Amino acid sequence: MSLLDPRIAAPRTLEELKADVIRRIETNGYPGRGIRIADARVAMESLSSLDADEWAKVWTEAGDRVVAEAEAVVSTDDQRELYKTAFSTYTMGRFPTPTTTGKKAAYEKALAAYMSYAERLPQKLEVVRIPFEGSEIIGYFRKPEGEGPFPLMVQCGGLDFWKEQVADEALNYVPHGICVFGVDMPGTGQAPIKGDVGSERMFSAIFDWAETRPDIDATRMFMRGVSWGGHWATRVAILEKDRLLGAINHGGSVHHFFQPEWQLKALGTREYMLDLFGARANVFQVETLDEFLEYGPRMSLLIDDQIDKPCAPMLVMNGAKDSQVPIADLLLLLQRGDAKEAWVNPKGVHMGFGAGYGPERTIKEIILPWLLKKLAQHDQALASAANG
Repeated sequence: MSLLDPRIAAPRTLEELKADVIRRIETNGYPGRGIRIADARVAMESLSSLDADEWAKVWTEAGDRVVAEAEAVVSTDDQRELYKTAFSTYTMGRFPTPTTTGKKAAYEKALAAYMSYAERLPQKLEVVRIPFEGSEIIGYFRKPEGEGPFPLMVQCGGLDFWKEQVADEALNYVPHGICVFGVDMPGTGQAPIKGDVGSERMFSAIFDWAETRPDIDATRMFMRGVSWGGHWATRVAILEKDRLLGAINHGGSVHHFFQPEWQLKALGTREYMLDLFGARANVFQVETLDEFLEYGPRMSLLIDDQIDKPCAPMLVMNGAKDSQVPIADLLLLLQRGDAKEAWVNPKGVHMGFGAGYGPERTIKEIILPWLLKKLAQHDQALASAANG
């Protein structure tokens, strides 16, 4: 894990980390979802230091054992679930971000295991490659059965929750007639550019691509950003206000998050499992704490009054007790610019999770109804216009 500056809190000790990993997996807490507790116990018993490559090694070995199980079974259903488990296990090995040789190797194995899992799902996953500034945007596209055209939600992950997890979340939307394009946010995963002012142009390229697809209704498009991805959803809501029916900032940063005062406090949160500074610094492609603290403020949406510009309809969401992104950022969005809707879990932590709310309940009870409401309002407006 990263060597930290003494100005921020020290990471967990080895024993504290091991205990926290086991606790998270036993309770199905992030980032341990999908990992078998027996595999985790073996990995943690083998871990003898906080070295990043040793961390990657014990989880990669665990993932390899799961893949071997998958290759030994005949049932497609059993293979699918085992490859999914292997993906989660390898992902823990690259967590939070692949910045070392061992973590990069774990990430490559995670991608391969995910594709083996996805190939065995009844719902087809299309890997999309969009040319972009000499590189490419790699995304995962899922759509309902039939010809369409279907409404589209472009959804990006956050700091460590990437397009593979997003593509699985898409399975909640597809039955409701909504297709989903999952992508890594700038500075993470396979994104072609780092996180910087203007990086929202990457999402404009995705919406340009969507307009070329006969199976997508380009008049009914949305953007959702998860965690730090919510920052990009907000920027896109402003930039693409005329192309979107709505955007969701789910736990994303706005202004206070990027200030040194917050970072010096938040980088010591125990809500995050390990190497939070290393993951955040990697988004900006900087190495030292001073570089990170100097870079961050440029991302504030208060610069040039971005926050006051017209935007697509927005839903903003978070937990009042979030120790990673200050709830003050959500309140700032509500107080500036166009009117917005909000959902706040008073007892929730990051993204509003906790006190009975997790990803599935939040999607089912908050996000899906909002999307469907916006679609119904759009259809009603079209019908009214047609009737004069």
